[in-house]
Amino acid sequence: MPGFTLTGRATAPVENVWKLLFDPGRFPEWWQGIETVEVASPGDYTIWHEGYPDFPVTQRLRADHRAGQVVMSCQVSDIDFTWQLAEDGDATTITVAVELPAREAGRLDGQRELISASVAALVRLAEAGS
Repeated sequence: MPGFTLTGRATAPVENVWKLLFDPGRFPEWWQGIETVEVASPGDYTIWHEGYPDFPVTQRLRADHRAGQVVMSCQVSDIDFTWQLAEDGDATTITVAVELPAREAGRLDGQRELISASVAALVRLAEAGS
C-alpha cells in the first residue's frame, strides 16, 4: 500500500490535541480541505470537502485513548489516517501515518500536502487552547 508518515510537535498537553482529534465536528477548524462535518453516531460521520457540496464522504473513527491513537477511515476511498499522540514533557508529539490502496496511489502527493498543512494547523490550534 502506498503511504507516508508525518510528525509534528505541539507545545500543548496531549489532552488538548486529543480533544481536537477525537471530535469530528472540529475537523473543519484544522483539517485542510474539509468544509463541513455531520456526525451520525459515535464513530460514524460524513464530511464534505471544500468545493464539493454535493459529494458527501462517509468516514469511520476508532479511538484508543489509553494508547493515544485515533484512526480515521474513509469509507469511499479506503484511505486510513492513523494519528498517534505521545507526551513529550509539557508538549505532544503528533505522528500521522496515511495508507492508500493501490488504486488511489495517484492521490499520494496531494494527500501528503493536505495532511502536512493539517498537522501544522492542528499544532497551532492545540497550542492556542493551552
